[in-house]
Amino acid sequence: MSYKVLALKYRPRTFDEVVGQTTVTRTLRNAIEQGRIGHAFLLSGARGVGKTTTARILAKALNCARVAAPTPEPCGECDACREIADSRSLDVQEIDGASNNSVEQVRELRESARYNPARDRFKIWIIDEVHMLSVGAFNALLKTLEEPPPRVKFIFATTEYHKIPETILSRCQQYDFRMIPARDLQAHLRKVADAEGIRVSDAALAQITRAAEGSARDALS
Repeated sequence: MSYKVLALKYRPRTFDEVVGQTTVTRTLRNAIEQGRIGHAFLLSGARGVGKTTTARILAKALNCARVAAPTPEPCGECDACREIADSRSLDVQEIDGASNNSVEQVRELRESARYNPARDRFKIWIIDEVHMLSVGAFNALLKTLEEPPPRVKFIFATTEYHKIPETILSRCQQYDFRMIPARDLQAHLRKVADAEGIRVSDAALAQITRAAEGSARDALS
């Protein structure tokens, strides 16, 4: 039987399942419900607090095929939702900004953004560690953010907000992820332990929670 990392096995699949980020998820849900969906989102905060997970849920919310418009409750079962969850969607691309940070690579992205999605509602780029883009790459990206194609969305994630140029920041809906409160994190660990049939005391979970310092990923590693 193959082993699956717990942080991946129990990765949240809906906004309601995201641990310790109620303000962010509530704001995103409200924006979707009210049709106030921008073309670019910036998720900032420490590592392991749910930025990439939330980015994937947001992508599913935007592209869920079960409904006729973006929804705060993606079904998780349609082809679009499943492919996003499995990182195999043609219309939702995840990019590591640390290793795809050149002007040429961003220009290729811009060229691809000119074309309609292959199947889904939007073409979505999730760029992790976006602060690692070069100055030239940011300048190239800015041109697309200034005149975004109608069926394109960008979701940026960063651990170093201060390194993002103001010209980029001003064109994004911004969401600040906090360190996960100890009570929320310990409750999540208890839920995982129970699901896995692991017998562990509350004192031990509290110790793990303190060591994780607000990071769900570290707590489950």
